[in-house]
Amino acid sequence: MMKTLSTVLAAILAFSVAHPGWAIEPLEITWVDLLPEERPYHDPFAELEYSQLLDLVELYRIEVLKTVEENDETRAMALEIRESLVSQGLDPDQLFKQRDIVMNQRKLEATEPNPELLGKTVRLPGYLLPLEMIDQKAVEFLLVPTVGACIHTPPPPPNQMVFVRYDQGFDVDELYKPVWISGEMRAENQTNELSLVDGQADIETTYFVQAVSVDIYK
Repeated sequence: MMKTLSTVLAAILAFSVAHPGWAIEPLEITWVDLLPEERPYHDPFAELEYSQLLDLVELYRIEVLKTVEENDETRAMALEIRESLVSQGLDPDQLFKQRDIVMNQRKLEATEPNPELLGKTVRLPGYLLPLEMIDQKAVEFLLVPTVGACIHTPPPPPNQMVFVRYDQGFDVDELYKPVWISGEMRAENQTNELSLVDGQADIETTYFVQAVSVDIYK
């Protein structure tokens, strides 16, 4: 009896290894799931009026970036802007320091992966944008959340796109194709060159999936 049970268990294990799709049910996720956990931070610029933001931008161009020729006129302009901001209770130097903090935080929000998804087999819907074709089949492509992303609109943040490799290839008969992809989600920063009507564009992605299946979205 024990020998028979061992034989059955061994057969089940061998079948699972030979057919990993049966052993691991993909976790169905959405694009929101790809975002990292929010990290609260203070953004003083959200509280400023539009005119104050314009003044800060101009002052930053003159004093920090130095994209404006330095002369008596620009120095006088910078002093006038600075005094105006100070009179409104603002500290330009402190705001310049906070700018770097805010920009770094926004970059992390746009590029960091969700660590809870890494190493998991997932199933994600999206639109297929071919990168490499073999015999009219896409073997490498971007999966994006919306139609027109990267082509007709600015690209989504890197962590809102997935670079997919599918060795079997997927038949593509139109530029965007709604599909389901399944495979292990990994964090792998990449920059891929995408051909556009008016030239080339470098597209950054945070996620990579070696797809085990690509199916038409239904």
